[in-house]
Amino acid sequence: MQRRVLIVAILASFVAFLDGAAINVALPAISLELGGGLPLQQWVVDAYLVTLGSFILIAGSLSDVFGRQRILVVGIAGFGVTSLLCAIAPTGLFLIVARALQGVTGALLVPSSLALIISYFSGPAQAKAIGQWTAWTGIAAVAGPLLGGVFVDTLSWRFVFVVNVIPIVLTLWLMRGLGAGVKGTGGRVDFLGAILGAIGLGGTVFALIEQGSFGWSSPRVWIPLAVGILALAVFFWTETRVASPMLPLGIFRVHNFWVGNVATYLIYGALAFGPLIVTLFLIEVAGFTAIAAGFVYIPTTIILLVLSGYFGGLSGRYGPRIFMALGPIVAATGFLWLLMMGPSVNYWTQLLPSAILFGLGLALTVAPLTSAILGSISVEQAGIGSAVNNAVARIAGLITVAFAGLIAGQHLDKAGLDRALIVTAALMIAGGAVSAAGIRNPRRELREDRLPGQGQHDNVNESAGHDEPHEQAGRGRPKREHGAQGRDPDPEAEPNP
Repeated sequence: MQRRVLIVAILASFVAFLDGAAINVALPAISLELGGGLPLQQWVVDAYLVTLGSFILIAGSLSDVFGRQRILVVGIAGFGVTSLLCAIAPTGLFLIVARALQGVTGALLVPSSLALIISYFSGPAQAKAIGQWTAWTGIAAVAGPLLGGVFVDTLSWRFVFVVNVIPIVLTLWLMRGLGAGVKGTGGRVDFLGAILGAIGLGGTVFALIEQGSFGWSSPRVWIPLAVGILALAVFFWTETRVASPMLPLGIFRVHNFWVGNVATYLIYGALAFGPLIVTLFLIEVAGFTAIAAGFVYIPTTIILLVLSGYFGGLSGRYGPRIFMALGPIVAATGFLWLLMMGPSVNYWTQLLPSAILFGLGLALTVAPLTSAILGSISVEQAGIGSAVNNAVARIAGLITVAFAGLIAGQHLDKAGLDRALIVTAALMIAGGAVSAAGIRNPRRELREDRLPGQGQHDNVNESAGHDEPHEQAGRGRPKREHGAQGRDPDPEAEPNP
């Protein structure tokens, strides 16, 4: 059963990551056939990102209320239907609308797939499963452009969307054997919170995307940004006053949850920024082709695939802190290695060692980071917890990319590359430092395997300013009747080594 759950979770998220990565290479062909030029290309990408960012918190909450499998089925089926709509799009406007709908269904996939793993795995097995999930989503990010390029060059850009149907059908077939699974908490949906959250995240994401084209002074940017920030402020205010909040703010009193999300912001901001600038430098300055530049990080992906599950299992056994502390530093070393790179690039002495260090750092970091965050909260809140973490990572990436011109310069050169590499490394090291200082390893006996659905906690109670128990973190939500037996709501942490 656990193997089937893991395959379902990987396939469900894999198809979303694959689609998001493959679309970029199809944009010129889409514009050539449907017209619209650069504005169409931008909106084919942005329509998906805006709705994905807007609805990800709602999706996480729905996953908790109605159950992971039910929401995952809706999401994966909806993603299949909207993918086919994209494939048959007769006009640019039709494609943009279809991509926006695809973003809504895509928001249901990642939080639900991760929450499904949390529901069926625990202890070291959970950490290892998250590592395998991480590895395969990383492969999707690399395979997407290669697969998309093959379809565009040999068939049509429309097959970039048609290919989604194959893993979707397989996922739905596999889900038939899971049975009822872990039920949701039930309760009422926080519609006001859902609307405010969507407006807040949507306005903010839209502004961060559009500022690259129009600048911060444009009303097209600062108006949605102001509306988004105001909506988020009202959202957090209302969430303290409703009986069943979409986002129970008590979750942020769980120590590893809030510390892990701070680390996520720093690390994923670097991940979105550093590889982008390196790729642009290789193409625009060093004269690499787009395909050659895309192959640079293949070693990183291979290392991630091979070692993520291994380090995930070790973090489940020994605690995530040491891995989250060392991993970002190793990845930062990979970026600093590229400071020796100039307009003339040597793959074997410059790019390959950097890609290896980067991959090793990612393998050390990502699965333990996800495990530390989602393992710290109750199983009942795994959906919203995953959604929050994904939203933090996505916003962090948008913000760092928004400042790319300010850091690297409007015309990328060696000096701009060096500044970008130093900023990327600094963000990585800061993420490692936050993890080393703040992440707490769960008590050893709590890392033993438990029955599926029982989860694990890292909440600690070391001094007067204790973290709230998980029951308080979920204040306002009905308590699930089953799957919570045997929990220690407030375990003592291991002393920091």
